[in-house]
Amino acid sequence: MRKNVIRLALCAMLFALCSSADAQQAGKVFRIGFLDSSTASGSAVLTEAFWQELRKLGWIEGKNFTVEYRFAEQKRERLPELAAELVRLKVDLIVATGTPAPLAAKKATNAIPIVMTNAGDPVASGLVASLARPGGNITGLASLGPELNTKRLEILKDAVPNLARVGLLRSPEASAGPQMKELRPAALALKLKLEEIETQPDAKGLVSAFLTAKQKGVNAIMTTVSPRFFAARKRIVELAGKHRLPAIYVQ
Repeated sequence: MRKNVIRLALCAMLFALCSSADAQQAGKVFRIGFLDSSTASGSAVLTEAFWQELRKLGWIEGKNFTVEYRFAEQKRERLPELAAELVRLKVDLIVATGTPAPLAAKKATNAIPIVMTNAGDPVASGLVASLARPGGNITGLASLGPELNTKRLEILKDAVPNLARVGLLRSPEASAGPQMKELRPAALALKLKLEEIETQPDAKGLVSAFLTAKQKGVNAIMTTVSPRFFAARKRIVELAGKHRLPAIYVQ
């Protein structure tokens, strides 16, 4: 699955590059802007796989393209500033992960091609007009990960005997978002108590969230779909094991 996602993103990226008016310039070294709301270390496994697949196609960093990396370090409020910085650098293409990063890039430019990777629901978030005809300067792929939240909750109930309370780790801004609008009624339908735990996905915030989960007497842990939780996946697994709590999350 991960390889297929990477390949789709690569196809979109190469199409965007080759569609550029500059693509006809022989020997041109393209400059790619990489925008991510999480951390360099948290996204390392994905970025390395991305560039590895590019190398197989003859695209070699430092030879025919360079990368301007911009990581928001789990602070989404920095994304507009970082996106504007990439625009000022006049990059040929912006690769933006998740949903907040492509949104920031879209607000920063309507001229530079943008390739989104793993956007949750690009239509609902306003990134594109439709999946069939996205329009504008954005292409890429959607994970539609949030749409699987209900199924994850169902799997968790099937896997954990007598499951009654689920601790849901969510970012502060997700409270009124589309994921919660789906998860709350799904939990009611499954006769589960959803204990929403507002979580900052850094080292201190995760420790605090798991302590809160234990205090609330939850039987299992779930996270909303977020690049920031993905970046902290190793620590989440460690804490789930430490507190002996079954967990389900996006991988």
